[in-house]
Amino acid sequence: MARPYKNSSEHQELIDFGSAVRSIRLDKGISQETLADLAGMDRSYMGGVERGEHNLALINIKRISDALEVSVSSVMGKAGL
Repeated sequence: MARPYKNSSEHQELIDFGSAVRSIRLDKGISQETLADLAGMDRSYMGGVERGEHNLALINIKRISDALEVSVSSVMGKAGL
C-alpha cells in the first residue's frame, strides 16, 4: 500500500509526473505492459507510477524516459516540474 504523503504538493507532483508518463505513452501508442517491459519494470509498478503512487529514484525516471524515447526534461516539462 502506498504511504500517505505529509505534503500534498509532493503527492501532486507524483500524480503530475505519472500523468505525463501516461500521456506520452498513449501519444506513442504504447501499452502500459510494453512500456514496463522496455523500462525493465513490472507492469503493476508502472501502473502505480502512472497513478502517482511511487516516488521514483532518478535511475527509474531515466529508464522510463529512455523507454519512451524522450528526454527526462521532456517528461518533467510535460508534468510542469
